[in-house]
Amino acid sequence: MATHSPAFSSLRVLELADDPGGEFTGKLLADLGADVINVEPPAGAASRAVGPFVDGRAGDQDASLEFWTYNTSKRSVVLDDSPADRGLRAELIASADVLLTTGTPSQLAAQGLDLDALREAHPTLIVLSVTPFGLTGPWAEYRSSDLVGLAAGGLLNSCGYDDHSIPPIRPGGNQAYMLAASFAHCGVLLALIERRRSGRGQLVDVSMHEAVAVSGELANPYWFYPKALVQRQTARHAQPVPTQPASFRCGDGRWVYFALILSDPKAWAATVTWMDELGLAADLVEEKFADFEHRQREFAHVQDLLEVFFLMQDAGTAYRDGQRRGLPIGPMQAPEDLLDDEHLKAREFFVSVPLPTGDERSALFPGSPYRFTAFSATAGRPPRLGEHTDEVRRELAAVKAVPSA
Repeated sequence: MATHSPAFSSLRVLELADDPGGEFTGKLLADLGADVINVEPPAGAASRAVGPFVDGRAGDQDASLEFWTYNTSKRSVVLDDSPADRGLRAELIASADVLLTTGTPSQLAAQGLDLDALREAHPTLIVLSVTPFGLTGPWAEYRSSDLVGLAAGGLLNSCGYDDHSIPPIRPGGNQAYMLAASFAHCGVLLALIERRRSGRGQLVDVSMHEAVAVSGELANPYWFYPKALVQRQTARHAQPVPTQPASFRCGDGRWVYFALILSDPKAWAATVTWMDELGLAADLVEEKFADFEHRQREFAHVQDLLEVFFLMQDAGTAYRDGQRRGLPIGPMQAPEDLLDDEHLKAREFFVSVPLPTGDERSALFPGSPYRFTAFSATAGRPPRLGEHTDEVRRELAAVKAVPSA
């Protein structure tokens, strides 16, 4: 593990966020060492009211697993809409390197925030806006959600099952918000690099709608070039025409994902040899199956034999044997399976994070998805509501007490 300082240890971020996209953006920066100050209303961020709750403590502002997930390593400051607290917020903005907001133009105006005026008043400030549809355009004031984001951006059309009589299926987690946060993280990194060169900040305007629209995988190139629409397919890439199923049940009741590319002679030969060693290749060893067109014509037969082949072994054995042969195969993991995944354990991906429950409990959280030789990244305890309000007030008072040069 790296023992160096965090990448953003000298960075201060003021977070005014009320959705998972903004909160996760702040978390990415906080876990890499930034001092992220999450400004919350007296009732707490909206995510504090979202379950599940630890020990079933619904309504407890410091018991939401949803809030904990998106707010590790941050500090929490409670401010109301009074003139005094608006003044304190202005001081915090003046002290920040990055101002992270999720408000639409009218919401920002209602909060007394003018992003252009702030940039003019603070030339080095980077304003990072993460909103459903961006700060400009005819949809700038529209509300959204993760489901709306996936649908409007087109990605939802590629998610679901072969049976198109049922609607698309929203993938687990806040995928649209996570895409927006990923683009926001990249954008603020570029803005920070540019500030080192020019000494000036800028406005980074991230639209969740646009982030999703450019992340449609094969849907985009198929439409831009041959003008073809992709069709959602069970547990595999959406394509203009149906492709062969790639999910196989194994003898232990678990599933593997095996992508057999019929046109690849090397992959075909490796697969047939593997099946033959277990006595399950049947007629696939015959010379006629060396011809790609014949394999295509007989694919239903090939698929039937593959289903029997995987049912005769457990998922772990199939995974390792297939990988050893250079074939694209992997186990289909349930969320709870990941805690025992040998690769994630070896990478020390899951990390123990203290919980804000007041009883010294901790829990395993997903760690950083990247590792650096020059920097460390560690998820810290999520904050209790308003936990750092007095601390931050004292810091600002100390700064004002220092005579200017």
